[in-house]
Amino acid sequence: MFYLYLNFKKEKIKSYIVEFTGTLILVLVIGLTSNPIAIGSIITVLVYTGIHISGAHYNPAVSIAMILRGLLSPKEAIIYIFSQLSGALVASLIVFWIDGALMIIDSSSSVFQILSIEFFFTFILIIVILYVATDKRTEGNFYYGIAIGFTIMLASFAEGLYNPAVGAGPILIDTVMGNGNTLPNLWYYLVGPISGAILATYVYKLIMDE
Repeated sequence: MFYLYLNFKKEKIKSYIVEFTGTLILVLVIGLTSNPIAIGSIITVLVYTGIHISGAHYNPAVSIAMILRGLLSPKEAIIYIFSQLSGALVASLIVFWIDGALMIIDSSSSVFQILSIEFFFTFILIIVILYVATDKRTEGNFYYGIAIGFTIMLASFAEGLYNPAVGAGPILIDTVMGNGNTLPNLWYYLVGPISGAILATYVYKLIMDE
């Protein structure tokens, strides 16, 4: 019994490490390239790499959707989200070390535009993830990573984040390093993606009769 307990904890730790490193790599690619094709490509690779270990969320909005979908407990989700935020913070510091400049999240658009883009594309992303990666009717498919990667790539051309960790990491590092001008914008990248994820999950469950 003690062995089973240790093994269980070990498997959970693996999941948290994957969420940390996956989010770190994602934010690095965003910070160093800002290229939608590169972002979509790395998400595809990360999904195929981590889905059988952690589920390959790399995004607090995805983890919240998985709670509502019944695939992740609230307790696990808290550690998932902490791991994702930690990865984003470390990546933002690495970008600063490499480029010599802070990774600033652009907020030149209006509040309504930012919230609308974050909500809309997160909604689409979550619908795609739930259908290709969690639905029994598509179980065993090989295209789930490509579908998710292409969704992120196309959404990135709209210059949104669709990921609270990607927004929070750079903004918090910006604040700690003494700038702080972007801190008031943090809520955009929390409210937009999270509300989009919640609605998408309920719409998915309604359409799929779950």
